[in-house]
Amino acid sequence: MALNKSLDEIKLIATLLHDVSVTHEEVFNYTACRKTQKWVYKRAASEGIGFLTKTLSRLGKAFDKALSEESPLKASKLRFPSQPNSELPRFLGEFFNRVLDPSGVVLHQPCVQSIAVIRDLCYLFYKYEVPYSEVQEQQVIDAFEKTEDDLNSVTTQIDELRRVVLQTDTRSRVCTFERVDVARRARRSLSDLFAYFDPRDILPRHGPGAVATKQKLWNKFQWTNVSSRITDMYPFDAYFCASAGHVCDSYNGFKTITDTDLPARVLLVPKDSRGPRLISCEPVDFQWIQQGLGRAITDLVERSPITKWNINFTYQQPNQFGSLLGSLTGKYATLDLKEASDRVSVALVRLLFPAHIYEYLDACRSTSTVLPSGKEIKLKKFAPMGSSLCFPIMALTVWAILDAAAPDTDTREGILVYGDDVIVPTAFAGDAIEHLESFGLKVNRDKSCTKGHFRESCGVDAFRGINVTPLRIRTVWSSTPSAESYTSWIAYANSFYDRRYYATYEYIVGELVRTYGQIPGDDMSLTCPSLRVTPLEQRPFKTRFNQRLQIRQWLVRDLKAPVVTHVSDGWSMLLRYFTEAGRGRSTKPTDRRLPSTFVEEHPFSVSSYTQRGTSMLVRRWR
Repeated sequence: MALNKSLDEIKLIATLLHDVSVTHEEVFNYTACRKTQKWVYKRAASEGIGFLTKTLSRLGKAFDKALSEESPLKASKLRFPSQPNSELPRFLGEFFNRVLDPSGVVLHQPCVQSIAVIRDLCYLFYKYEVPYSEVQEQQVIDAFEKTEDDLNSVTTQIDELRRVVLQTDTRSRVCTFERVDVARRARRSLSDLFAYFDPRDILPRHGPGAVATKQKLWNKFQWTNVSSRITDMYPFDAYFCASAGHVCDSYNGFKTITDTDLPARVLLVPKDSRGPRLISCEPVDFQWIQQGLGRAITDLVERSPITKWNINFTYQQPNQFGSLLGSLTGKYATLDLKEASDRVSVALVRLLFPAHIYEYLDACRSTSTVLPSGKEIKLKKFAPMGSSLCFPIMALTVWAILDAAAPDTDTREGILVYGDDVIVPTAFAGDAIEHLESFGLKVNRDKSCTKGHFRESCGVDAFRGINVTPLRIRTVWSSTPSAESYTSWIAYANSFYDRRYYATYEYIVGELVRTYGQIPGDDMSLTCPSLRVTPLEQRPFKTRFNQRLQIRQWLVRDLKAPVVTHVSDGWSMLLRYFTEAGRGRSTKPTDRRLPSTFVEEHPFSVSSYTQRGTSMLVRRWR
């Protein structure tokens, strides 16, 4: 049943149950722990890994709904045996009884520590990246196509709304006065934001990921196709060449560049136990401009007094703090948008954004994409996940609608947007959902928290002001040494230690040492993956004194990203230098009023490339 020959997922959760019995002995004694462990082994033997990844997570979601006062917990509906004369499950019943009454409703004074324990156990393997089936792949693709079909009717309605807003058609059966008024105020807000923004003042760049045209990293700077839609707005010589000399020297080669619109390409990438995630890879010429324009818009939004307090791209902390505050006071609700990137339609962006901005946005978006089956579909959505414009345009669209629909200044100041995670004043939550969905967006009500004292936003789950975010294991254990498994499981072990789950920590450390040998501890203060505590006999045994640095060093395992050296033609390397040199690693200050600084970790080389996801384990002196 386990996915590997070493670490056993069932034994891991059984060990975690033992830790719970130690830390909560007054609630969950040794006898109760043994009974629960036996039940878990029996259930897992019949259901396999799905018991950990799906069955327990369903119980966790139902528990969260009860905490949110959306619906009482009913164990029998979840295929969990219930307690006598109660709707609560026998599994972890000692903790459920301290949070919910027998009808499944939250107690007046629930135990927050018990909430944390239940969620730690139910969500431990919720995001485990187990292999997914072809059926799950097809379900994701079908959902993508269905969303596209849904946008057809949405586009018709928004186009009609646009005619009314622009007063070219004053009669409409689907456009209420309130909806028209919200659209006009949203347009005004975005017009004010972009009043002095020049969409041509950008620095194009390539992203680190794959592109639809499948060029390698070093081939991205050698143009073979540049859409005429782009060059109409961003002239080829000004945005795709290093200088006028580049144009002159490469003129004959540039004459062979085609100017057709190439489609994007859909990829399925691992996500978690629920299935893969769909990413749309952009053609290289579109990505080049998208990266520059998207970064310019992001900088504008985070700098402008109109939006910098409400929309965040770099920092999640405002939303995380809002989640904690909302759970404590109940004054703020958290909303989660479903398929957010796929439901921002082209028609909606055309309606809300200023015309002089929209024409540039439209020029660098893909109009079609190719599915894994080879089927090409036209896109009604503005930008699927994978486009560099997806995140900033989605956030601005959501904020503009909510800001326009807000009844007063206090409500507007309480709106926070980070991608598809939204925080609004609770009194405004119902209207916010209604207005967002009236423009074709869709709110995920299962993950939105508008009642009770439970909130979740940007990775922080909170109840009555206390963080109850569970530890979620993603990376599947590998019985053979790998960089991802090594770093991930060291981090998991440290998280268990921080939560006082010491037996679980020791179990994972034992498997790590068995596979990788000695691992350094945090007290050694080394700049490499380290454990919180390691026994002396398990520490790296090879040591030396570095005379030049005057420090003691140990030979330890560390990560190294292999560098690919590829010498391209001079103009391509110069173009790369102009767009990437000096960018380095951005170090954002805590105080936003201070400028960002940039630090180069290594000297920049126009012939050196680091590929994503290629880190490997090496031994080096630290």
